Amino acid sequence: MTKGLRFLSAFRKYKALYLLMLPGILYYVIFKYAPMYGIIIAFQDFSIGRGIMNSKFVGLKHFIEFFYVTPDSWKLIRNTIMLNLYDLIFHFPAPIILAILFNELRNQTFKRIVQSVSYMPHFLSTVVIAGILVNFLSPTTGVINHLLVRLFGMEPIMFLGLPEWFRTIYVGSEIWQRVGWGTILYLAAIAGIDPTLYDAAKIDGANRFQQIRHITLVGMRPVMIILFVLTLGNFMEVGFQKIILIYNSMNYETSDVINTFVYRRGLLDADFSFATAVGLFQSAVGFVLVVAANWLVRKYSETSLW
Repeated sequence: MTKGLRFLSAFRKYKALYLLMLPGILYYVIFKYAPMYGIIIAFQDFSIGRGIMNSKFVGLKHFIEFFYVTPDSWKLIRNTIMLNLYDLIFHFPAPIILAILFNELRNQTFKRIVQSVSYMPHFLSTVVIAGILVNFLSPTTGVINHLLVRLFGMEPIMFLGLPEWFRTIYVGSEIWQRVGWGTILYLAAIAGIDPTLYDAAKIDGANRFQQIRHITLVGMRPVMIILFVLTLGNFMEVGFQKIILIYNSMNYETSDVINTFVYRRGLLDADFSFATAVGLFQSAVGFVLVVAANWLVRKYSETSLW
C-alpha cells in the first residue's frame, strides 16, 4: 500500500480527530506561515506605495547597516544575550525546583493553596506587572526603599534609574510572574512516574534527596530537555512589552535590546525593511540554536524534538 493510500485509510478511520486538528492547522497556516512571505522586504527598500513586488531590491544592505553602521548594534546584541543568559540560569531551573517542592508536600490542602497562589501572577497583564515594579521600587514611596531605610538605615536607591539593577529587576519579575505556571508541565511529568519506584527505593534505604535525584529528576528529564531546546529558540528574543514599560534613558545602557530597537526603528520611524532584516537575524539565530541543541540532545539522550 502506498503512502497516499495509507493516509486516506487513516483519514477515513480517524476523520473526527483530523477535523479537530483543522482549526489549529488553519491558524498556523494563515497567521504564521502565510505572513512569512513578507520577509522578502528585508532585502528591499520597501515602500508602501510601491508594494512588495515593485520595491527596489538591495540585497544585504540592511544587515550590513545593522552590524557595521548602527552605533549601538553590538550593545543591543550584548544586552539581549545577557538578559537571556540571566533568564536561562535563574528562571529556567526555578519551576523545576518549585515542582519538586510541591511534589514533596504531604498536606494536600496546603499544597493546593500554595499552587494556586503561585499561579496567580501569570494572569496579571504586563502593564499591571510594570506598574507594580514602578510603585514598589520608587525611591520616594516604594515599599522596598521604605524597608531599606527603616530596617537598615540605607539611603533610598533609584532601582529603575541604575543600569546595573535592570537585569536583576527584569529577570526577578519574570521568575515571580511565571514560575508557578511553569511548574504545570513538570508536575505532569512527576505524576507519570511509577509510584512503585519510590516504594522500591524506600525498601533499599534511599532517603528523600536520593529519591529526588535518582527517580524524580530522571522522570522529569524528557520534559526538561524539550523545554530547554524550545527556550534556546527564543534566545535572541526578550519580553518586549515589559521592557518598553520600565526602561528609560537612565538605564538604556543595559535595558535597550534588539526588540525595543526594532520597535523604534520599524514602527516609530517606519523603516519596515530594516526592522524586518533585524527580526530575520533574530529568527535565524534562534533556528540555528534549536537545530544544534536538538542534534546534541538526540545524540546523547533518547529525547528530542524530531
